[in-house]
Amino acid sequence: MSDGAGGAAAEGADSPAHTDADPRADAGDGPSVDATDDSGVTVPPARVALVTGATRGLGFALVRGLVDAGLRVALLGRDADRVDAAVAAVRAATGAGAATGAGAVRGAGTDADVVTGVVADVTDLAQVRDAVRQVEESLGGVDLLVNNAGVIDAEVPLWEADPDEWWSVMETNVRGPFHLDRAVVPGMLRRGGGRVVDLSSGAGSHDTSDASAYNASKTAVTRLGANLHLAGFDRGLRTFEVSPGTVRTDMTEAMVMHAGRTQWTPVEDLVAMVLAIARGELDAWSGSFLRVTHDTPALLRAAARAGRPGDDVRRLRVTPWGEDDPMPRGIPAR
Repeated sequence: MSDGAGGAAAEGADSPAHTDADPRADAGDGPSVDATDDSGVTVPPARVALVTGATRGLGFALVRGLVDAGLRVALLGRDADRVDAAVAAVRAATGAGAATGAGAVRGAGTDADVVTGVVADVTDLAQVRDAVRQVEESLGGVDLLVNNAGVIDAEVPLWEADPDEWWSVMETNVRGPFHLDRAVVPGMLRRGGGRVVDLSSGAGSHDTSDASAYNASKTAVTRLGANLHLAGFDRGLRTFEVSPGTVRTDMTEAMVMHAGRTQWTPVEDLVAMVLAIARGELDAWSGSFLRVTHDTPALLRAAARAGRPGDDVRRLRVTPWGEDDPMPRGIPAR
């Protein structure tokens, strides 16, 4: 289970993982800041990242990759011992300078700090705000936020779902990202911009017949990302809904929907995608849904150069039945 609020991301790894590939190797052929960005605001590559649900699984792999790529990174988790262990593991694996975990980050940071940890339950706004304050005092202003912490409910139809479990999933998967966005985005805007990555899912873009809370929560977070994009794009805010595909973990292997699966998404592919976002190579896709299983940074850069991004591309929409459908494509003018 993911540690940001005590659950497991349905498309994420369940145990500590890392990529042996050099995440800088796929720097690609695009510029560090996407030239197709038409907001008139240049958003520099990210320097300070905050990753939630980061003591293991996808979050831990992303921390490793971001540190290897030269960013200062804060990992956020709910359990102080796990946060300290994860920080120590990243330091040992990367040789990065760091504070020594959740306790040390509460003190004054130094220029030598590269990776550090903070403790918070993402469903508690006061804890989240305090954690963000600690990170920014230690590492500087956060310009890349990765909302990774998440949980999944039982794979049963809605009418069989446990009401308390159902609502707990919504609290973690929707309220959690809202709290992080609310605490981090104002600082991004004051500094001229930043990037928010939500770890999404195919359950957020397509209908499913079970795990209804997870389905609803991932759809809701996609809407939050779209809202941020529309409200903040002209001020330098970039948002991305990234589905990592299905990474092989103890949890995913135990899920009914993955019974018999033989093909899994390498976690390295997710790391490469988030690094491309951090560098600003995919800013033309702000507000869009990206799926690591099918997309690559190179493919998305080429599609951007071909003018593929648009208001109705990779967005949640109600599809009209045709040109004669009286339903308007956009919200009617008031």
